[in-house]
Amino acid sequence: MATMPVTNGVSAHRDEADQLPKVPIHSERQMRVICIGAGASGLAFAYKLQRSFDNFSLSIYEKNLDISGTWYENRYPGCACDVAAHNYTYSFEPKPDWSSVYAGSEEIFGYFRDFANKYGLRKYIKTRHEVVGARWDPQTDQWHVQVKDHASGSVYEDFCHILVNAGGILNNWKWPDIKNLDLFKGPKLHSAAWDPSIDLDGKTVGLIGNGSSGIQLLPEILPRVKSLTNFIRTATWVAPPLRGIEQHKYTEQELSDFANKPGLLLEHRKKYQTSTSGVFNLFIKGSETQKLVRDTMEKHMKAQLQDPDLESKLIPNWSVGCRRLTPGIKYLESIKKDKVNLVISSVTEFTPTGCKCANGNEYNFDVLVCATGFDVSFRPRFPLLGRDGKNLQDIWQKESKGYMGVGAPDMPNYFVMLGPNCPIGNGPIMAAIEAQADYILKWCDRWQTENIRSFTPKWEAVEDFVAHSDRFMQSTVWTENCSSWYKGNSVTGRVSALWPGSTLHYLETLAQPRADDYDVVYKGNRFNYLGNGFSQTETDLTSDWAYYIREKDDSEYLSKKKQRQILTKSGSKSGSAFKVI
Repeated sequence: MATMPVTNGVSAHRDEADQLPKVPIHSERQMRVICIGAGASGLAFAYKLQRSFDNFSLSIYEKNLDISGTWYENRYPGCACDVAAHNYTYSFEPKPDWSSVYAGSEEIFGYFRDFANKYGLRKYIKTRHEVVGARWDPQTDQWHVQVKDHASGSVYEDFCHILVNAGGILNNWKWPDIKNLDLFKGPKLHSAAWDPSIDLDGKTVGLIGNGSSGIQLLPEILPRVKSLTNFIRTATWVAPPLRGIEQHKYTEQELSDFANKPGLLLEHRKKYQTSTSGVFNLFIKGSETQKLVRDTMEKHMKAQLQDPDLESKLIPNWSVGCRRLTPGIKYLESIKKDKVNLVISSVTEFTPTGCKCANGNEYNFDVLVCATGFDVSFRPRFPLLGRDGKNLQDIWQKESKGYMGVGAPDMPNYFVMLGPNCPIGNGPIMAAIEAQADYILKWCDRWQTENIRSFTPKWEAVEDFVAHSDRFMQSTVWTENCSSWYKGNSVTGRVSALWPGSTLHYLETLAQPRADDYDVVYKGNRFNYLGNGFSQTETDLTSDWAYYIREKDDSEYLSKKKQRQILTKSGSKSGSAFKVI
């Protein structure tokens, strides 16, 4: 066989991969995709993949009995989203019949169930199937994925070209890491694994936690119990709803208007979304918004508590927003009731009848309720072996250093939705999920229409992104002296959960993938995708072969500024310029 000259020590043998293709430019090859999780992120990805792509196969593995992720798992009394329901939908899929401003978990579960059914997404989903391992094979440029069938207990292997981890961040619940938990003889409940068969009526209850779940739980179970002791380690800001987004049950007339008056629901949704997007300035240290909101919330808490001793214990000395804001509907009123005992002290160990605390006291109760949160380390829950066999569990053992909230170093053709430093607490989260799905699919399109073997975020790009994020975080309240899952449930750790900017900032960032931040490996000659010299247009006899001939220039603008102005309808609203801090 004839050979080409050797260049830079590399033989230029023309193997089969370098033969001139016999297909037009951008011809699609079969693409196999595996998605882990069928919650809000996984369903958004499946919908968008199905809408825009052909010649693909998709398998979504969901460990639970049904879809919807955290909204399937969290069924505790009072469980609701702390975001207004009309904000907690896909941008293109409104729900005119939400029962109230802040919807309960059952209603939110129904939204995602109906979404999956409407668009035929269940054909991709295998419930009670859990991914327990994955390994990148550089010889075949594929992920080998180990899947456990919970019905049979067997483990089998699947493979894909693109692996998407949409397992979520707030659904890997855990018991508190407190000594002698098993010693406690009474029933134990966790907010994320609620057992409704456990009777609380007339019981004495110990409730650990005053985060989102604890704040929602306490007022709901209080009427049923004999007494309740709420153990909290630190004070927290208990927020009134944002102005204009107070809790409210929609009337029949409002629901009818949303369904039948054109444009009314869209206007309502945009109003709520604008309010949520506008909150970001709150998180900037020393901003006027921070000062105003802190003053408002302090007055709100004092008005509810009306007890100097409780005020001194429950109103934090750190800024509003250092921990995730939670609308505290009825919580402050409830903790003042006679049958509530508030203990501001860490639980140090459990006893057969209750617990001991760092304050030296022992407390007894019949039922233990833990509202103690989730594992938010971002480490995969299974061995994920990428380039050169490196395990992402090990890479992220101490710090989760990712790329733009979607990528991970040394993990080819792999994406994580709501990964490290994504905007999960910065503003509208559903918009960010959609932006991530769009970003991933732009890379899927490149893989399918070019002769790419793999694409992997460069370590250099990851380190630069992390360094930028860390510098930015110093200007925010998130680095203050409060314990937060934003910092891996620590006080002084790195802010690994949040994006260095607003949600709208994130949407602009992800709009155009930066290919130079990736190591892209091609199969043979990188220009083989050019094919046989013919265009895709010439293969479609129903298309206009002179599509570029027109009477005026209606082409898209090429600068980011012009594109953004058209997309956001710049100039359509009155208002002063945003003040950059």
